[in-house]
Amino acid sequence: MLIDVITQAVRAHGDAPAVADRQSSLSYRELDAASDRRSADVRRLLPGRERPRVGIQAGNSVAYVVTYLAVLKAGCVPFLVDRASGAQETRVIQEDCGLDLLVHEESTPVPEHGSRCGVLRTGPLHTTRFAVRHDRPDLHDETEVCRFTSGSTGRPNCIEFRGRAVHRAAANWADGTGLSGGDGILCFASLSNGLAFNTSLLSAFLVGARLHLGSGLPTAGAVSRMLRGSAATRLVGFPALYESLVRRPLSAEALPDLRTAISSAAPLNPATRQQFVDRTGVPLQNYFGIAEAGPLTFARNPLTDPGLGQPLPGVELRAGGDGEPGVVEVRSESMGTRYLNAPKAFESRVGADGFYRTSDIGCLSNGSLVLTGRTSQVINIGGRKIDAVEVSEALAGAPGVRDAIVLEVADRHGTSALAAVLAADPDLDPAGPRRHLARRLAPYKIPSLVRIVAEIPRSSSGKPATAALRRMFDDSENVQ
Repeated sequence: MLIDVITQAVRAHGDAPAVADRQSSLSYRELDAASDRRSADVRRLLPGRERPRVGIQAGNSVAYVVTYLAVLKAGCVPFLVDRASGAQETRVIQEDCGLDLLVHEESTPVPEHGSRCGVLRTGPLHTTRFAVRHDRPDLHDETEVCRFTSGSTGRPNCIEFRGRAVHRAAANWADGTGLSGGDGILCFASLSNGLAFNTSLLSAFLVGARLHLGSGLPTAGAVSRMLRGSAATRLVGFPALYESLVRRPLSAEALPDLRTAISSAAPLNPATRQQFVDRTGVPLQNYFGIAEAGPLTFARNPLTDPGLGQPLPGVELRAGGDGEPGVVEVRSESMGTRYLNAPKAFESRVGADGFYRTSDIGCLSNGSLVLTGRTSQVINIGGRKIDAVEVSEALAGAPGVRDAIVLEVADRHGTSALAAVLAADPDLDPAGPRRHLARRLAPYKIPSLVRIVAEIPRSSSGKPATAALRRMFDDSENVQ
């Protein structure tokens, strides 16, 4: 049982500082007591329900961590939902997974078939209880945590994890990266995202490290102040955080305790990485993991590593052969079991030998994983995974739009951006389709660049003419 592992770890560290945000902090002893109290509240809300399903959709906070532990202690299965999910996405998750409760912030768009109940009020968090759904899919017998990833059908895939897989992800990360009780982690990535969930939550508790949670826009000033105030030795965030930091004066003297910086596997501009290292002397490590298999690599020496690092303990990788790139395949102790809401889709990517076929193309160079491309239509913008099919289909349903294609391009700064080409009349205002998306999808799924054409250019087989589409954004300053 995952909660047994967590409780044992938490109780081993007594009065040492455990978790803090900008407003509050708890020692390990206080975290254990607070989660005990909240678990009783959860149980009172769900009388008679078997293995209740509790969604948590909120920003990083002490209250989030207390709620996560409380849900596990109450014998429930937590479903970690991206805070940025829009109303339609939250509704789809409720329909597909049959949540019993959703713990959320007051501003979260909640599906209509719920009744608000204020029993589990923890700081900024509220609770909505849903009617019992008898047609929901059955959980795997050993599932203890569920997380989400973009699905190829335009619906978020719900990944089921055994407790052992969650534990091994955290333990192998701590072991493989040298995390210890003397470390302090400042994490700006959302705890629902693998970058944070695998590197900064249970891994910190296993060794007795301090977890400091950043929230809101990670401006250079906010990050610098929190680094100094927390004496953090590790910084975890998406590429945009580091791009913000290097745009202002930055030096090693300003960050006296920082020893390691970790970014997501989203492409980090090499110039940004080099500027950060030159100014601070702190290695900036690209984290590589996938939602279905957990953390996978870490560079022993990120200053000289040619790629994303070597396999972590409990991880096996293979990619390409004879010097040629190929599909990256992975087998790990932290692998998920299946998708709750997409039968056989997960299993279809796992071979007879237990290796999961990812959507990445790459090769191994002196033991380090070097990625060279992707095989799917999932786009990675600043660490956020975006299903191009989902956004295209939503745009095609906007008034005045006949067809739509979504793709990744470089903006005028050379940074990856989400772009859309819309087949519509030339006088269509792009603000209309954007408002249409905003009512349905998360803000990060709204294209920042839009081009309107009479018809989408396609090949004779009907496939979008990718090269022609990308050329439309060569001069992004003139794109709406």
